Amino acid sequence: MPLVERRWIVKPEQAGRADRVVAQMTQRSRAEVRGMFDHACVMLNDVRCLEPGQPLAAGDTLAVRFDPKTRYHEKPKPRTDGSFGVVFEDEHLIVVEKAAKVLTVPTERSRDKTLVDAVSRHLSRRGRPVRALVVHRLDRGVSGLLVMAKASVVAGRLQTEIRARRVEREYVAIVSGIVRPPEGTFDTILTTDDSLNRKSRRRDDDDDESGGGEPGQRAITHYRTQHVSKDATVVRVNLETGRRHQIRVHFADAGHPVLGDRRYRHDLSFHPWWVPGRLALHAARLAFTHPMTHEKLRFESPLPREFERFLQAKPPRRTRLT
Repeated sequence: MPLVERRWIVKPEQAGRADRVVAQMTQRSRAEVRGMFDHACVMLNDVRCLEPGQPLAAGDTLAVRFDPKTRYHEKPKPRTDGSFGVVFEDEHLIVVEKAAKVLTVPTERSRDKTLVDAVSRHLSRRGRPVRALVVHRLDRGVSGLLVMAKASVVAGRLQTEIRARRVEREYVAIVSGIVRPPEGTFDTILTTDDSLNRKSRRRDDDDDESGGGEPGQRAITHYRTQHVSKDATVVRVNLETGRRHQIRVHFADAGHPVLGDRRYRHDLSFHPWWVPGRLALHAARLAFTHPMTHEKLRFESPLPREFERFLQAKPPRRTRLT
């Protein structure tokens, strides 16, 4: 029997999770709908959609292509050690969701329990050693989406795409104070001092954009305000360049440090409603063209529990000392 394809233009009253609209379109159970996402049956605006919780906006085009006689089962989620979750994996690369407080790669001060080691163990679970290759990084206190390669040629192509600014990376941050204007762009030069702290200065026309030491690295950060509450601002941040500590430095330099940041403007980064021990920064969206199959991939990560509690005006749980 041929495959059935259904297309749907999302109406304003249907804006929300993609799986709910797919359930309406197909009259399948919630479990089967999740299986359809796992088996690449769903396209959002002509891009494969892998996340049932992908948010939809009015005017989006949702397409479902499926066999009406097939029961689509969810694929089992691989077990991990808690430092990450697998979002997508094929023979070439893996997209993971990093937990906060986990180092991406070893440093001189800490070489244990890094994300690259944990993902490498996961990739080697079938017996053949595989080393995960880092394409880009997230700071220790940052959670969210990250792609790693399984071969050097894949890593090289992904890094080329990042340098060419063809990889979409969107973050959600909660920053101190009320950000004005509500949307804008930081375009500065980042330099590094002897303590490895990053500093921002205004960009001159003759500044070198290539980086690699003085005069520094050009850093471009776009932001827009999503919500204002409790003397803090929730912003959506898009990176045009991906420099170390870029988001943290730009907002701290503007007087609005990321909540929980002990390195940049610690005097302003404390908030009584924010849980201590992590940054209020989450890599929420990652989109790129697959370097080998040339398929357009887009991934969304839901807000962590700490963010939800903050937005719902619930104070963080405190650990009782004994």
